[in-house]
Amino acid sequence: MHEDLNWAIGGEAGDGIDSTGKIFAQALSRAGRHVFTSKDFASRIRGGYTAYKVRTSVDKVRSVVDRLDVLIALTERTVEENLDELHDGSVIIYDGERTEFSDFEAPNEVTGLDVPLKSLAEDAGGAIMRNVVALGAVCEVAGFPIENLDESLEKKFGGKGEKIVENNKKAARLGAEYVEEEFDLAFDFDLETTDNDYVLLNGDEAIGMGAIAAGCKFYAGYPITPATDVMTYLKGRIENFGGHVVQAEDELAAINMALGAARAGARSMTATSGPGIDLMTETFGLVATSETPLVITNVMRSGPSTGMPTKQEQGDLNQMLYGGHGEIPRFVLAPTTVAECFWKTIEAFNLAEKYQTPVYLTADLAMAVTEQTFEPEKFDMDAVEIDRGKVVDEDDISKWQNEKDQFKPHAVTADGVSPRAFPGTEGGVHMSTGLEHDELGRRTEDVDVRVEQVDKRQQKVTTAEEEEDFSYREFGNPDSDNLVISWGSNEGTLIEAMDYLDQEDVDVRFLSVPYVFPRPDLTEDVEAAEDVIVVECNATGQFADLIEHDTLTRVKRVNKYNGVQFKADELAEDIREELA
Repeated sequence: MHEDLNWAIGGEAGDGIDSTGKIFAQALSRAGRHVFTSKDFASRIRGGYTAYKVRTSVDKVRSVVDRLDVLIALTERTVEENLDELHDGSVIIYDGERTEFSDFEAPNEVTGLDVPLKSLAEDAGGAIMRNVVALGAVCEVAGFPIENLDESLEKKFGGKGEKIVENNKKAARLGAEYVEEEFDLAFDFDLETTDNDYVLLNGDEAIGMGAIAAGCKFYAGYPITPATDVMTYLKGRIENFGGHVVQAEDELAAINMALGAARAGARSMTATSGPGIDLMTETFGLVATSETPLVITNVMRSGPSTGMPTKQEQGDLNQMLYGGHGEIPRFVLAPTTVAECFWKTIEAFNLAEKYQTPVYLTADLAMAVTEQTFEPEKFDMDAVEIDRGKVVDEDDISKWQNEKDQFKPHAVTADGVSPRAFPGTEGGVHMSTGLEHDELGRRTEDVDVRVEQVDKRQQKVTTAEEEEDFSYREFGNPDSDNLVISWGSNEGTLIEAMDYLDQEDVDVRFLSVPYVFPRPDLTEDVEAAEDVIVVECNATGQFADLIEHDTLTRVKRVNKYNGVQFKADELAEDIREELA
């Protein structure tokens, strides 16, 4: 028996796959089990294959693996899509009363359970509950007490009335009872429960939660997969903290609204994906040259153009580093875990205001939609620190005025950061133009002033490199000659891949980099290793290019760009082959 259980439900978009998966994931979490989810869905409202997978264990789980133990197949295609992951002892739950399953036979050594999902759901009160019947069947197969579903069902359907909740509880129990009575089988699963208390959330939700904790007061965005859930999370919550959410008509309007709010003194952000970043690039330059603090979240997906909206990729790195005409100072943060999405969002707001510079906070689809369990102390609100930067009030304003008592919002300073006066500050009236400007923010073409202002804006990054901690995180054997480097959401998968490699007596040192710009200097680390492998989800190795540029050393590359995130066992094999 495996220490973890890998479960999935699959069917067509519109079959309630996502809500069913969430009910099961929440039930497992509330039962004190760790959970890691993944989704495979088409970019359409109805039709097209979609699946929701849950990996669960009493120990921490950080990635998906290439194994499936229990599968709820609502369509025959679901079996075909997951055939390679099924193994001896796997269980498929299907409804043989459906036409496409009338002659279905489970693959060799796989147990097929024909459960009349629709009929049992109708007995409970309605065919729409067939997925809940299937969940009940899973509870019986996996040795998971059916009572653990109740709280999740109450949360999901409580707003629809007590009768609906009770009908769903009945549906689940009918599914469990049918399996118990009709199949005389001993299943090799036993989902142990614990008293542990976990938080279950995905990357988009963690970003939204981090924005509220950071004191964000304005969010403007346009719905775009896979960033929409940031806005969904904030709406209905941020208002409780004096904030506002605006759904703009497009990405151009969204970033300009966010810019306006930031100029007015509010902590402000927007979130989008690659196509939206393209549209926002012109205003991104205005944000930088006007020295306005703004957080821009880019939840990456497959590109270019509209690409594959619901598929994984880390292909926007160069766009975030170099996008925009002219030379634009910026920060690029890349959280490496769902929990870190919370903390890096807070850090992004602090960096934006401290250095009056736009900050890219970048996640990707795999992290955005992945739901994972964490201990509540991972989100300790008492540990949140807010730094609003070099804000001046009426008592300090005179230090930053000229002989005519005019405020200098772009004053040249040693650290590159000018004073900032919120609207309404007496003596702080000022303007900023997108054209090159002098210290007062007025248009200029004076060559000396131009050089002064460019150098001042660029100095911010140099100052940040001196004052901030842009370190990597290290895992594995610190003395290993095999060095693996990655950025963003690959951290959890790599940590588990190291366990597989360790079983084959292959040791590695792994550096996980959450800062893309500025980033840590890895020259000494690379020079000390015999083999260096950079792992990322794109075709050209954009982060590997940066490593080679920084260290003047060629590195090996493990790239995946088929729209699917790395799996731990698969990645271990890729690394082993590169080392061989």
